[in-house]
Amino acid sequence: MAVHPIEERYGTPAMRAVWSEKTRFACVVAVEVALAKAEAAQGIIPAAAATEISQHAQEASLERAKTIEGEISHDMMAMVKAIAEVCGESGRWVHYGATSNDILDTATGLQLSQALDLIDEKLRLLLGVLLRRSDETKSLVCIGRTHGQQGVPTTYGLRFAIWASEVGRHIERLGQLRPRVVVGQMTGAVGTQAALGPKAMEVQATMMEMLGIGSVDVSNQVISRDRYAEYFMFCANVATTLDKIGIEIRSLQRTEIGEVEEAFGSRQVGSSTMPHKRNPIKSEQVCGLARIIRSAVEPALQNNTLWDERDLTNSSCERVLFPESSILTDHCIRLMTTVLEGLVINRDAIRRNLAFLHGINMAESVMIELTRRGMNRQDAHERIRTASMQALAERRSLADVLGTDTEVLRYCSKTDIAALLNPDSYTGTAVRQVDRVIEKLSPLSA
Repeated sequence: MAVHPIEERYGTPAMRAVWSEKTRFACVVAVEVALAKAEAAQGIIPAAAATEISQHAQEASLERAKTIEGEISHDMMAMVKAIAEVCGESGRWVHYGATSNDILDTATGLQLSQALDLIDEKLRLLLGVLLRRSDETKSLVCIGRTHGQQGVPTTYGLRFAIWASEVGRHIERLGQLRPRVVVGQMTGAVGTQAALGPKAMEVQATMMEMLGIGSVDVSNQVISRDRYAEYFMFCANVATTLDKIGIEIRSLQRTEIGEVEEAFGSRQVGSSTMPHKRNPIKSEQVCGLARIIRSAVEPALQNNTLWDERDLTNSSCERVLFPESSILTDHCIRLMTTVLEGLVINRDAIRRNLAFLHGINMAESVMIELTRRGMNRQDAHERIRTASMQALAERRSLADVLGTDTEVLRYCSKTDIAALLNPDSYTGTAVRQVDRVIEKLSPLSA
């Protein structure tokens, strides 16, 4: 029976597999094999022993390791014994010169490499969807809002492009953090590498090269957790972008706005009691799970403040943080990609909302033109502000109010005013900006 929702409700099979006990054990075995081969390459253990360990270590089973752990209450030593058992006489060389976290932290590096591969792939898919939607809607004029109030027009293409640009930066961040996060170590009990002798540094370098991950420059018994904290902060940053998109979709799907809507299946149910409901439940799920992903940042930072050469307070915490944050981040990226792919855009509602204030939201356009034609900018601002407040109070169009202002008419005719209040002609460089983002980021997308 599932206990945690990531076991059956949230997440993809691929990311769940990365953080499964089976994969963890396989990574530990791979690290122990690489250690033996690296030690043999440096003449520290017999080459024949490294060969036998390499040939037979994969025969070790997680079940046997768990049985041993039940007897000795030490998970890493239980895995060492399980591996050594299947390696014959060469089993005595398994784990030679290593301490637990040399193996465990290096195994984590392997898992993080796999996790980042999956997140990178999904971010690129998300970016591709955002760029396509940007291109489709780059000329779709809509009302812009600041402080929840209507402002001057923008375009849907620009909105999608802003989100795409943010996702593009996450892809860049992922590439930048990978060499700091995907690392391993072989430094011994307190970091001195004393047990491996004078060729210890070569052993570490050779071992990590075999595993295809980076090698720490220096550590104590554990890899410094600032590296892992960066991973969790990255996940939180990605989740916050998804949260931001989800909040905007939810806001725009409000009945009173109605400009966009999550795709709704023909047999989908929105409420157990209100049959008419079509709720943005996927966006709400992303927004909710983003809170959990962000909550990992504080304990991840505290995991770097261990006593002396290390204590064990990070271990139990990380057993929760790594799978939970990784699986939920991966899940939210996939879910938001699905939402954006199927997002329904209601053009009629967009036009209705553009006209909702009868031109009052276009006040800036008139002010700018009056200034350009000779009126003092501050005077123009006050005159148009006063006219806008009057139009709001009297529920009249701004064009009507300005049409009676002789000072305004000295600079702009009624025909000019009507043109200035047309939202379709006041989107500046929005289309060009979208084209620039598409051109820049398309190579990153999938």
